[in-house]
Amino acid sequence: MSFSIRLTAEEKALASSYAKIHSMSLGEAFKRALFERIEDEYDLIVYDEAVKEYEDNGRQSRPIDELWKELDL
Repeated sequence: MSFSIRLTAEEKALASSYAKIHSMSLGEAFKRALFERIEDEYDLIVYDEAVKEYEDNGRQSRPIDELWKELDL
């Protein structure tokens, strides 16, 4: 599948520069950016669900320095 997007000259220059620095085509740069964004949003959803489950089960976090004291570190 292919598609086109409209970019200003400045946007195209920036995107092209990024792609060149990373030795990839402009299309590959956009593809990677898109899928990285999708993955980041998915990770945030999974994180939010895990935190909710943690809290719903009556769990509570505590400061790391308390753990260090408990372990004599």
